[in-house]
Amino acid sequence: MSTQEDYEKIYTELIGFVPPRIHNRIRLGLEVDPELLRQAEEIRQTAMYPKCFDVKTAQLMLVGILLAHAAPAAEFHARAAKRAGATKEELHAVAGLAFLFRGLPAFNLASEIINKIFDEDAA
Repeated sequence: MSTQEDYEKIYTELIGFVPPRIHNRIRLGLEVDPELLRQAEEIRQTAMYPKCFDVKTAQLMLVGILLAHAAPAAEFHARAAKRAGATKEELHAVAGLAFLFRGLPAFNLASEIINKIFDEDAA
């Protein structure tokens, strides 16, 4: 049986921290249905790390998908992509692709996210 720390380690390695919603999902899952949590995390692991893509490529795809939905979680996957070696230029290119299908809201969200995560390095 996995612990809160075991589950959260995966996210800390990928993103650098555990987002609050994920922390709460793990906490609740361990309390009320550890088996469902285990299954959900197993499916997430399989889908997020396909054998045919490296981590950076998969994370860039997730950023694009989330930007197209204008989802705030795009930031977490942008951070993961950056940690996996993605450049500002690559993230901006993904933002351009999201712009094609979601328009300025996606492009604006992407710009905010990209500036934020790269500005942190400069600070």
